[in-house]
Amino acid sequence: MGPVSNPASAPAAASGLAGRLPALLAVAAVARHGSFTRAASAAGFSTSALSQAVRALEAQLGVRLFNRTTRRVALTEAGAQFLARVQPALAQIEAAFDALDASRDEPAGTLRINLPRVASELLVMPHLADFMARFPQIKLELALDDGFADLVGEGFDAGIRLGESVAPGMVAVPIGGPIRIVVVGSPAYFERHARPVTPDDLAAHDCLHYRFATGGVYRWEFAQPDDPRSMFDVVTEGRFVTNDLRTMVRAAEQGVGLLHVIEDYVRSPLDEGRLVPVLESWGASFPGFYLYTAGRAQLPPKLRAFIDFLREQRGGPGFA
Repeated sequence: MGPVSNPASAPAAASGLAGRLPALLAVAAVARHGSFTRAASAAGFSTSALSQAVRALEAQLGVRLFNRTTRRVALTEAGAQFLARVQPALAQIEAAFDALDASRDEPAGTLRINLPRVASELLVMPHLADFMARFPQIKLELALDDGFADLVGEGFDAGIRLGESVAPGMVAVPIGGPIRIVVVGSPAYFERHARPVTPDDLAAHDCLHYRFATGGVYRWEFAQPDDPRSMFDVVTEGRFVTNDLRTMVRAAEQGVGLLHVIEDYVRSPLDEGRLVPVLESWGASFPGFYLYTAGRAQLPPKLRAFIDFLREQRGGPGFA
């Protein structure tokens, strides 16, 4: 988090906010990453320095903040309550540093974005090299997460999600325009199976299923051909389930089953004939991906630079 001093530089028994601040930042970093090693690597410190800072604070407070095992580090109940109280203050300190960035000629600092894998592959990765070259003072951290993140609590500057997944109260801007869903299969698959004419025909097909981090399986959505706003779900059956979209595309190309997917994600296989679309008149369209943040006040220059860059590359309005 932000440009602050090495936690190891704080005396173990330091008192007062100034002495405790580096240790508080260490606690927040370990809680966010769930690991002393990952937190230390992200912050550029040694694992032992980070661990010593946290242990010194625990000794000073007389409270255990983390439960530690060989495989996992997690906040205790007292630690979670403590961090919930200090996190808003730490966020304000981070915002103060971000406000200083506004006086610089060039956006700078660490920019942490939480986004699902499909958004990373479609929206960010095709333009990553250009962004990094244009803004050499920005350190970009992409956290690939197909679940839902607490932006403020986990220290993210912004998130990217499909419009219907953005939490209420967030400030959001569309990125990349509307998306269309298609059902595709390989030529080899259709040599063995008749092409479906309506979504009801999918009952006779092997359908590839995506499992969310929450455990649920994605239900295939369609739109009525005569009323695209009229949406409905179809229960499909299939023998292959995964939580990785790229793996699903490869399975579809091998003829394992039919795939329900964002059209742009399989543009190359469609153009090259490795996949063939079906049920095209039933394809559903959605507003697409949104970049969202907890508020628009004092938007950090590093985040505005990222937003404006995506607008330039992908189209769509930015924050007012």
